[in-house]
Amino acid sequence: MPGHPGPGLAPHAETGPPRHPGPGPAAHPGRGRARRGAAGVSPAPAAGEQAAPWSSDPYADALRVGRGPLYLSRTDGWLLPLEVERWCAGADTADLEVLRRCEGTVLDVGCGPGRLIAALAAQGRRALGIDISEAAVEHTVRLGGQALHRSVFDPVPGEGRWGTALLIDGNLGIGGDPAALLDRVDQLLSPGGLLIVETVPVDVDERVRVRVADGRGAAGSPFLWARLGTPALLRHARPAGWHPDGQWSTGGRSFVALRSRSASSTAEPPKSTAVITSQRVRKPLPARPAADR
Repeated sequence: MPGHPGPGLAPHAETGPPRHPGPGPAAHPGRGRARRGAAGVSPAPAAGEQAAPWSSDPYADALRVGRGPLYLSRTDGWLLPLEVERWCAGADTADLEVLRRCEGTVLDVGCGPGRLIAALAAQGRRALGIDISEAAVEHTVRLGGQALHRSVFDPVPGEGRWGTALLIDGNLGIGGDPAALLDRVDQLLSPGGLLIVETVPVDVDERVRVRVADGRGAAGSPFLWARLGTPALLRHARPAGWHPDGQWSTGGRSFVALRSRSASSTAEPPKSTAVITSQRVRKPLPARPAADR
């Protein structure tokens, strides 16, 4: 879900959470914005534990049927509704505005059921989605998009060469450590690359331990998540070398564009090859990724 500090998860109060969290920084340090080291945050669970909530019921079931109810649930009983129906529908006006601003090849981090990747493919744009949910990757591929089953903290094709990275639908929360996630994304982008983030439409900055639940008793294992509004995102981004490149709101949703640092010491060598494929494999096959073309 989108980050929003402060108020916490109110029962059925806010909408627009994450399409799928990924293993946290403990497992793969990188992928900026992978919740890492926030004050007062306990260590992230192991990769397997974090992946489970989004790789099996009830999240996978909701994606397969295209509807909820589905929530992020805290131990105190507060619930954040997840917009499964919107995620499984076509790109809306707010989504299309995001895609209009994308530059070069596009990496959708936590692509979920793939509406953004499918829309980019329909426009003839080169794009790849990554997600730790097999159901999400399968859905994306059925829509005609390219997607890989993996965490943002795993090796990603075209590291250091992506023109744009997306953290939409609350995916700024991945890993529960925005600073770590931002660092990882910086490694994935080309120098001066563009990151477009969806933020919570209120000024919040919180770290929570949640489960994916269907409201009928089924729930996945716990994982760390973060929620940030625009002011909080900028507080994390500026010290890390990110440069604000625009802010806007559309359809009740808030977005921020950031420019990456001018150089990345961990980027993949420019002439190395990597693959973009719709196959759900952990290791790339020898081929050229969209980012290389």
